[in-house]
Amino acid sequence: MKRFLLTVLCSLWFCTTWAQPNIIPKPTQMLVAKGEWTLGAKSKIGAPADAKWTKVAEMLAGQINKASGYSLKTVKGKGDISLVLSSDASLGEEGYRLLSTPKGVTIQAQTAKGAFYGMQSLLQLLPVEVFSPKVVSNVKWVVPYVTIKDVPRYSYRGLMLDVGRHFMPAEFVKKYIDLIALHKQNQFHWHLTDDQGWRIEIKKYPELTTIGSKRKETMKGHYSDQKYDGTPYGGFYTQAEIKDVLKYAEDRFVNVIPEIELPGHALAALTAYPKLGNNPDKIYEVGTKWGVYDDVFMPREETFKFLEDVLTEVIDLFPSKYIHIGGDECPKTQWKESRFAQDLIKKENLKDEHGLQSYVIKRIDKFVTSKGRRIIGWDEILEGGLSPNATVMSWRGTEGGIAAAKEEHDVIMTPNNFVYLDHYQADAKTQPIAIGGFTDLAESYSYDPTPKELTAEQSKHILGVQGNVWTEYMTTSDYVEYMVFPRGIAIAETGWTAADKKDFADFSKRLEIHKKRLDYLGVNYFGAPINDKFQYNWSAKK
Repeated sequence: MKRFLLTVLCSLWFCTTWAQPNIIPKPTQMLVAKGEWTLGAKSKIGAPADAKWTKVAEMLAGQINKASGYSLKTVKGKGDISLVLSSDASLGEEGYRLLSTPKGVTIQAQTAKGAFYGMQSLLQLLPVEVFSPKVVSNVKWVVPYVTIKDVPRYSYRGLMLDVGRHFMPAEFVKKYIDLIALHKQNQFHWHLTDDQGWRIEIKKYPELTTIGSKRKETMKGHYSDQKYDGTPYGGFYTQAEIKDVLKYAEDRFVNVIPEIELPGHALAALTAYPKLGNNPDKIYEVGTKWGVYDDVFMPREETFKFLEDVLTEVIDLFPSKYIHIGGDECPKTQWKESRFAQDLIKKENLKDEHGLQSYVIKRIDKFVTSKGRRIIGWDEILEGGLSPNATVMSWRGTEGGIAAAKEEHDVIMTPNNFVYLDHYQADAKTQPIAIGGFTDLAESYSYDPTPKELTAEQSKHILGVQGNVWTEYMTTSDYVEYMVFPRGIAIAETGWTAADKKDFADFSKRLEIHKKRLDYLGVNYFGAPINDKFQYNWSAKK
């Protein structure tokens, strides 16, 4: 292999002075040489005779054809651009090699997924106009001579989207998945239920959507304003719509993790089925204010039956290995005041209400495990004892992740001070409403997901990093884009690129070019030329 690389470099007149291409996330290794290969109108894209590899080739051809007006064809085997199956085990499932020479471009990978990520880098090697949704004239479609070997740092690289507080149309969810895939992220965490709305059709319990998906009004302005708009609000996804989104994500090698909140954040479900609450006679209403409600599931057997039925339909829909069950922000007030809950604590020899929450999580864990899946929970599931098979999503700083890794549990790092994209990203006086806090691009980029407190062996349990997007104040998809990007791109590079390869000044330079790609894709990122075309939420006090 060393001889091969030397031959390539010599043949390309390698020179370190040539400008580095602007690829995000930054590749593991990249050598640039003098010259460029020109893509022609009759160029062909070759791929192995396999459905997934062929799909990658077709997606590449489709994007190039859309922007160039060419009619590139895909062929089996060798082409001017060739996707090639590699036997190099060091590439793993997601790595690739990309070689551009006078003879064309070759992308080598062990899997179609690796080839897909190689395709993303190839598109970024081409002129930015390749991301245009329509034909752009007078563009020289060239690829610089380059040799790349690229392998991700972490296996889990994700973005989350809360559709409970504000519902986002399925078409936008697909665009969100496209942007996840563009930046070589591989996980979409879909937060589908909360106090303010239940957003997934469950056929056995239709009132979850006929009742639970609708609230009578929404907070107007910031929470501190304590004002409401008086306008009914609702929305949910049918199972057919979800299947369509899942197929779309599968084609882009994005795993979709559904989240069904329990035992807290349950008000929308309790509004539909009050008997599952701590006071079956209470008249519940789907949440209209933000924050945490005392209303939680009562751990009766009929509640477990309900939750298992719901999760069965969710598992049947979603192929994901992981099912997120929430577990966060579960007030214990109603359990403290409930004779049933207190008797259950005594019966099961639990220490307290935190032990009762652990009891609920462990039962759900056992059920999900019996279905061949694994649970993820927010770091509160550590309280009262961690369930055997649980993966922890550490959000209240890094402490929960450190504790879980030391107990040999897998961890996804999502500390709110670095990767919560509902925080302000500039001076709050100049920005539309956000939940609070301040996390700018530099801070998001600076995060290292592997805590220094862990040993090398414990660090293996850090699966990766995820950006979280809570939508209390993001009323539209354009608003989501404004808050997520480019900070979500910084998180993507953190997930992919080795820590010693990261450099914020270099990232910022590459980002300026990358923004031109986002402009062609119609992304309303923070600072985009189209920012002033959309409506945002401003304080009601103004």
